[in-house]
Parts: sequence; C-alpha cells; structure tokens
Amino acid sequence: MGTGSTGNEGVRGSDAGDELLSRSDAAEIVGRVRSIVRTHSERFEQSLPLIASENLLSPYAKELLISDFHSRYAEGLPGERYYEGNEQVDEVERICLDLARRLFRCSFADVRPISGTVANLAVLKALAEPGDLVGTSRLADGAHISSASFGAFGLRGVRPVYYAWDPERMTIDVGRTREILRAVRPKLCLFGLSLFLFPFPLDELAPTLEEIGARGWYDAAHVLGLIAGGVFQDPLHTGCEVLSASTHKTLPGPQHGLLLAESRDPEVYRKLQSGAFPGVTSNHHLNAMAALAVSFAETLAFGRAYARQTVANAKALAQALHERGFDVLAERLGFTASHTIAVRVAREGGGEAVARRLADAGIITNKNLIPGDTSPKHPQGIRLGTPELTRVGMREREMAEIAELFDDLLHRGRAVDEVRSRVRALKQRFTRLEYCFGAGEAAYRYYDLLGRDPA
Repeated sequence: MGTGSTGNEGVRGSDAGDELLSRSDAAEIVGRVRSIVRTHSERFEQSLPLIASENLLSPYAKELLISDFHSRYAEGLPGERYYEGNEQVDEVERICLDLARRLFRCSFADVRPISGTVANLAVLKALAEPGDLVGTSRLADGAHISSASFGAFGLRGVRPVYYAWDPERMTIDVGRTREILRAVRPKLCLFGLSLFLFPFPLDELAPTLEEIGARGWYDAAHVLGLIAGGVFQDPLHTGCEVLSASTHKTLPGPQHGLLLAESRDPEVYRKLQSGAFPGVTSNHHLNAMAALAVSFAETLAFGRAYARQTVANAKALAQALHERGFDVLAERLGFTASHTIAVRVAREGGGEAVARRLADAGIITNKNLIPGDTSPKHPQGIRLGTPELTRVGMREREMAEIAELFDDLLHRGRAVDEVRSRVRALKQRFTRLEYCFGAGEAAYRYYDLLGRDPA
C-alpha cells in the first residue's frame, strides 16, 4: 500500500535475479512485437489482398478470440467432459453444432478439429487404416499438401491413388478416372483442391464409388462459404458421406476446422467423433469455437449475398485480366465458378518473380502450381482469390481497376512506387467490413487493449 505503483511492474513475488531476462529487456521485446504486428495490420489495410485462403473476421467473432474461453480446457463432448467448469462452453458448443447442421443441412457435425488439415487427419484416422488406398488429385492439379506423402496421407500411412485430370477443364477426367477406380478400388475417395476453380463431377462419379464400395470424402476448405451460400455444389447430398474443412476462407470465420457428415451408417459418426477426439485433438481452442458459432450465424444471415458477390468478383477479375493479355486458365469455361482464378505467368517471369513484384506494389498473391508444373518452389502460375476484397465491399468495377494495375505493372513496365500509390488510393475506399453484424467497423483495426507498452 502507498508504494506509488504504476501497475507496469509485471509478475511479483520473485527476486529479479531469478529471471532469465530482465524485465526491461522483456518489455522492450513485447513492445517490438506489438509494433511489428501493428505494421502488418497497416500494410494490409493499404494493400489489395488476393490470397484465396484468407478472409476477415467480423468484430463480434473477433471479440470472442480474446475472451476467457481462450484460457480453458474442454476435452470430450458437451455434457461428457473430462474437466469441470464447462457448462457455458457446452452451451456455446451445442449452439455451434446446431448452426453447422442447419447451415449445411446435415445430420452430423463436429467442431473440435482446430484446422482444416487436422480435420483431414481426423477423417483419415476414422475411415482409413495404414496401407489403405485413397483416391485424390495430384498437387500439380491443385490438390492440397495434406493429401501428399509428406502431408497427412503420409502421416496416416495411406497410399494415394491419383485421378486422371483434364487440364483444359481444370477438373477430373471422368471416363479415365472411372477406369482407375475400378482397377484399384480405393477404400476412400477424397475430392478437394487448393486451386479450386470448378465443382467436381460428383454426380457422374457417385455410381462408380458405390460400385466399388468406396466412401466419398469432400475437402471443402476453400469453398465452404460458397457451399453454404448455395452457389457451388452440395457434396453431402451428391455422393459424399463426409466433409472436412477449414473455416476461414470463403466462410469468413476464425482459423479452425470442421467435420460434417450425412450417412446411412451411424458408425461413421462415431468413428469421426473418435477421430477428432482423442484421435487428433485434445482441447479444441474454445475461443475459436465460440467465434465460429458467431460466423455460422452471420453466414446464415448474410452468406448468400456474400457468396454470390465473391464469385461474381472472381469472374469479373478473370475476364478483365484476360482482356489485358494475361493467360487466365479455363477460358472456354468462363475461367472460374468459385472465388479463385489461376493465371499462367511464364511470359511475365514465372510465379515466384511475379508474386514478389506484385507484393512490392501492395498486391498480395501467391505463386502456385498449375498443370504441367514440376517444381512447387518455381511454378509458372499465380493464384488469385476474391474473398477478402469482397468482404470489404469491392464489386465488379473494382476488379477491372485491379486488372489495370496488373497490366501496368507486369506488361507496361510502370514503376512499382507508382502502382503502389494507386493501390493505396483504391484500397482507402474499402477498409470497412460488410456482410456481417457490426458492418462498417474497421476491417484492419489493431485492438490496443491497454493503450501503452509495458515499458
């Protein structure tokens, strides 16, 4: 009492000499980290983020990430926990599960996986044994690394069976794939991509899966929000029993994972639950689960309009780039039916160099394998996505402006500084969230809880 404390001393009750780092040095590090993260937020506020796998949380969802749920454990299912004190957690998780089943019109949901890859591992743990054959696409055809031998497939010890691919249509070659499936008869067939331009031909392949006794599994990480918005395909009612996903791409939720299923075999549900816990998770990041409940509710309220505009923007951007001489894949099919477009940029210097040059100008993309590539480090493609720019209110007109910036930088040789200046001028009109409760709030706000550094 009466010591004149400033409240900035940190932990008390131990001698300063016992610490591994002086408090002043530790405070300086904390301040530096906060400054770096602030700089990152400011950078993206002034940039055009076109990463297909990224999106922005609503303020109500973000609020829950720093709630007390962050500090708690809840192993098990609602009402069947291994820890006490979970009554409120159980209530929120039941709401989240109910919203998931309602949103995707299915009988089963599990929100305990903490990422899309962890959800994929849960499916493999539940429905495949080491040595089993599992159908999938090749990485060069757009598949996710979790289906590679150095990813989740390798970790579970399953053996991939690769579908035949039609590079012109950027989807499975149905006839040749039927022959492959009948010849090798995989136990499980995965349909999912990271370069996801068009729906899979599930209607055409479902009879073959039934014929060979294979379960259909759909990785909806990229297109979850489009499925929820009714603008893509409905895999759980078109040949797939199980769906896994991440929840932060076209569905603008927290970074988390999801399992859904619609099966005539209740044993599938039990195995998926066991695969999630204790299979591949312990505690399941309760703060993110609560934020996901908010995101599901917002998607039920706003998701159809958001999904429609996301796809419309992708189509508009693809068309505008094509008109400016860029080699946008799948021209004959309208370039895309999703949030994503793929551009072959060999003429412009290759995926790695182009992505770096765009980033220097404030246009954030990623290099990406396209059909025919052999090196993931030096691909000839870039991947573009419209979820984030749609989330802040951009429409088709802005997509044409963005294509013009691409053209000026990569074809006309305009200076990076000049293009960056125009990027900032465009983006400053679009820094507020839409399609959520709390619309109009700053999309890139850094939440300074204390208003001061610890020093």
